[in-house]
Amino acid sequence: MDSRGEIDEDTENDKGSMWVLDQKLDQPMDEEAGRLKNMYREKKFSALLLLRLAFQSLGVVYGDLGTSPLYVFYNTFPGGVVDDPEDVVGALSLIIYSLTLIPLLKYVFVVCRANDNGQGGTFALYSLLCRHAKINTIPNQHRTDEELTTYVRSTFHERSFAAKTKRWLERYALRKNALLILVLVGTCMVIGDGILTPAISVLSAVGGIQVEHPQLSNEVVVIIAVIILVGLFSMQHYGTDRVGWLFAPIVLLWFLLIGGIGIFNIWKYESSVLKAFSPVHIFRYFKRRGRDGWTSLGGILLSITGTEALFADLSHFPVSAIQLAFTVVVFPCLLLAYAGQAAFIMHNKTNVLDAFYRSIPDSIYWPVFLVATAAAIVASQATISATFSIIKQALALGCFPRVKVVHTSKKFLGQIYVPDINWILMILCIAVTAGFKNQSQIGNAYGTAVVIVMLVTTLLMILIMLLVWRCHWILVLIFTSLSLLVECTYLFAVLFKVDQGGWVPLVIAAAFLLVMYVWHYGTVKRYEFEMHSKVSMAWVLGLGPSLGLVRVPGIGLVYTELASGVPHIFSHFITNLPAIHSVVIFVCVKYLPVYTVPEEERFLVKRIGPKNFHMFRCVARYGYKDLHKKDDDFEKKLFDSLFLFVRLESMMEGCSDSDEYSLYGQLTQQSRDGLLNNNGNSSSSNMDPTVSSVDSIVPVKSPLHVNNTVSSSGQGSAQTEIDELEFLNSCRDAGVVHILGNTVVRARRDSKFYRKIAIDYIYAFLRKICRENSVIFNVPHESLLNVGQVFFV
Repeated sequence: MDSRGEIDEDTENDKGSMWVLDQKLDQPMDEEAGRLKNMYREKKFSALLLLRLAFQSLGVVYGDLGTSPLYVFYNTFPGGVVDDPEDVVGALSLIIYSLTLIPLLKYVFVVCRANDNGQGGTFALYSLLCRHAKINTIPNQHRTDEELTTYVRSTFHERSFAAKTKRWLERYALRKNALLILVLVGTCMVIGDGILTPAISVLSAVGGIQVEHPQLSNEVVVIIAVIILVGLFSMQHYGTDRVGWLFAPIVLLWFLLIGGIGIFNIWKYESSVLKAFSPVHIFRYFKRRGRDGWTSLGGILLSITGTEALFADLSHFPVSAIQLAFTVVVFPCLLLAYAGQAAFIMHNKTNVLDAFYRSIPDSIYWPVFLVATAAAIVASQATISATFSIIKQALALGCFPRVKVVHTSKKFLGQIYVPDINWILMILCIAVTAGFKNQSQIGNAYGTAVVIVMLVTTLLMILIMLLVWRCHWILVLIFTSLSLLVECTYLFAVLFKVDQGGWVPLVIAAAFLLVMYVWHYGTVKRYEFEMHSKVSMAWVLGLGPSLGLVRVPGIGLVYTELASGVPHIFSHFITNLPAIHSVVIFVCVKYLPVYTVPEEERFLVKRIGPKNFHMFRCVARYGYKDLHKKDDDFEKKLFDSLFLFVRLESMMEGCSDSDEYSLYGQLTQQSRDGLLNNNGNSSSSNMDPTVSSVDSIVPVKSPLHVNNTVSSSGQGSAQTEIDELEFLNSCRDAGVVHILGNTVVRARRDSKFYRKIAIDYIYAFLRKICRENSVIFNVPHESLLNVGQVFFV
């Protein structure tokens, strides 16, 4: 396009702003002053809105990180401070720099920027990578999916380092599987975190009762903690929307209390603890304590627990609000809290076990105890919610068995409840609490889960910085070196305590990893079998205009996982029962590596075979945040998309029976020229109306656009369109039948033994206990038709 064309295009795009400018020139001065005043108010409101979101983020994001002072020093010095009191200063210095390097620098200012349109967590990072490289192990994507408005990705030069990294990842399937396993490991550790956080937070908070009532046994404390945990998990089905307004004030009050108590203890006991801001004391700490100092890092690590939940719960708030809340409230209050506890411990070396509660002034002890218990419950809630979110993401990407997902809020799409996972978490959480009865062993387990999640995030961030951000290799090296230096140090430290409780998250993660990987493996194999056994278009065309079948009135919705081709279930069905409905629609519900798919881009419709076959395909696309519900609304939108397709198709050169997709409105220039002439009328075509090189897949447009388009079409095509629409409506009135494939997957006889175990036993068991497709799609039994098949993979 020449420069004149570019100027005209820019002028057209800026018409709105130019109109506003013209209006401003005609305004009197007092109106202009009023406008400036309104602009100031809007700017002020935006600042107030940011402050409000930062305030709300305290309750959702920082509850877990904020309750760490309850148990950090006890797990660092489980036997008390028996040697030099300067060890407390060294431990405080480690806490200060751990909080600075990991939550502040790494997560708040770097990792949070790697969100997927506001979504956080390991699967959000994986989705970003799947859009920039072909590493998705389920090949159900099409090039038209890349044209979604939410399918944002950057491009790079073929000779760049990012391009080389991309080719290196895509070259071998082993590397794709290794990356998937890495993501699954991080996900499983987050699930373990959802089990351990409520256990240690609630148990540590309730343990404060023994400070004022030392006659109470540890068993009583455990029973009280279990009762609170049962109540917490039993209330999950109500969602956080109804009680979420309480979270932020509780956590803000908690931070202000621990910060104020820290200042009081520094002033009362030992202000010299502030010298811990010098990193020299870290070196002296390891020099004095040797191996004991190294193993004590498992307790220091607990000071940064909750950071991974910070990233997983990112979807509720903008990054700027997260950053503001952390730098202004969370970070300084935590530093003051830990410094105050260190000052208290230096003068009370035998009271490390309950240092937090004993450092509280007597006059405010019980109010602080109540706030601590409430804050522990809020922290547990945040971690449980993060676990639900990451399970939903894994479910959408085919990495978790089908479970029920309930949206608990009509206002906030991200607030969900997964009943099956909720009760599993509750049982395991109670088992950990009642089984260990000890903060130290739970702390060892907790630290192991947290550090592995952080390592997984670091490794994924390396690829994000190379492929998505295209950072200079020096910046990548600096980020990687600092992160791995801290996290690998903590990892080696917690490995010393695997036999002291650290084995718990490893066992939990191994169990969930086995379930998730076997499910994903079976899903991929089933999809590959369906791809290889799908019916060719030549076979469909060979059936003739009547399809060689008895066509009964009504519409048959054939559900399939294939986004192209005729599924094997169709041939299997008509081979055994040579009758089919007058209209057949192959419905494919698929999830893409995007956080959401806009409603206007959700459905793609195409025709299969000649028009008199009355066979269509409808692909419903969802993001991992979206929830697919097969209800009347979904069915209505599906038929609206079908009717709209028929109307727009009358303007096109002909129907298509190829498997290549193209969107109306995003066609090639040649296709547009063939579609409309300069007057906007339908152009004549000499092609066979049953065959075309361009597929007729169209997104949903507004009814106004459709009406204008139809009115400009030729009279003959309009009459054909009206006839087909009447036919479709009559078939819809006759009844809609949902045809689902009830497939049984079996391993071949020549398969290796581990594949037989995975497919014939584990995957078959998971298929048996998980939800059926008919339940997921909410298909009424009176209109359901199951077609059984056996797949050998």
